[in-house]
Amino acid sequence: MSEGSARTWHHGLVAEWWAEFEVDGPEIEYFRRFVEEGQPALDAGCGTGRLLVPWLHAGLDVDGCDASADMVALCRKRARREGLEPTLFVQALHELDPPRRYRTIVVCGVFGLGSTRAQDEEALRRLHAALEPGGLLVLDIELPWVNPRRWPQWTREGRKQFPEPWPESGQRTRASDGSEYEFRTRGLELDPLDQTLVVEIRAEKFTNGLSVAVEDHTLSMRMYFPTELVLLLERAGFADVDVCGDHNDSQPTPEDDFLVYLARA
Repeated sequence: MSEGSARTWHHGLVAEWWAEFEVDGPEIEYFRRFVEEGQPALDAGCGTGRLLVPWLHAGLDVDGCDASADMVALCRKRARREGLEPTLFVQALHELDPPRRYRTIVVCGVFGLGSTRAQDEEALRRLHAALEPGGLLVLDIELPWVNPRRWPQWTREGRKQFPEPWPESGQRTRASDGSEYEFRTRGLELDPLDQTLVVEIRAEKFTNGLSVAVEDHTLSMRMYFPTELVLLLERAGFADVDVCGDHNDSQPTPEDDFLVYLARA
């Protein structure tokens, strides 16, 4: 994927859906303990505040940033609705230049999304620079082989399936205000050399059963292999890189869907 072709879909209707439905999950408590042990902290890729807002309610000193201005605006709206005034700023990881340095930075579910390989490497350098000496980066990735539909498409034969046709219908979810969101997705291309899958989403919003908005976005997702990311972290200046299993304290196993990297600045 070329330097100028990074793509993301976390805007507009997708951001609205995220704010409405992505509000919980086990990652909140898993990453919270690292934040508790090292403050101030940064939720880098905070989205609409799924992790950040509960941490703020717990009295933790945490800032948030995201590449999507729509996501940050919705995060701020939720925080203010709940009586909070966090420090939030719009920055992609590879453009990270925060207002202060941190003891802990959490990167949950966003590394490799909508970016080029060079930008990912710059992101790791920026994350290192944003930490205080001895500070901790906690970063997770989904492993490339866990999706049984996509993994076979890495092969020459599998890649012939791209671009995929649009599905006839999508999954529709009802929001708290009675409106409905329907998403359809399809794969556009997969580059095994760059380890990147590009997916397109068609987001549609309905009010009283009538379509009121339709948006198409693309998202590039770069997948990293376990040792590869350790080497990239070390090249960015991190030391004492530890790798844990799927949001637990155990050693990684082939059965894990995610890995968590703990890297000291």
